[in-house]
Amino acid sequence: MKHRAFKMKLKPGYAAEYQRRHDALWPELATLLREHGISDYSIFLDEETLTLFGVLKFDESISRTALPQHPVMRRWWAYMADLMETNPDQSPVEAELKQVFYLA
Repeated sequence: MKHRAFKMKLKPGYAAEYQRRHDALWPELATLLREHGISDYSIFLDEETLTLFGVLKFDESISRTALPQHPVMRRWWAYMADLMETNPDQSPVEAELKQVFYLA
């Protein structure tokens, strides 16, 4: 298993709604992520800057290349697009974070 960390940006005034939507995460989305080798996935919010920090584990032997095209993923992105900065295809604007320390 490998780790991946990234950041995204929440729009002002949407922290509670972002939390509410993730508290009610669609079961089909959770299943899809697990089927693509993603586990132990957390998102943290810096309330001062509205920066979201995502951290997850992934099985590098399972391809995730089809995930962005999957209809469930596309629907989730569309559902979340009003809350955060997005790309033209409604995927979240993400910036990869470099790991500089890990304690197992």
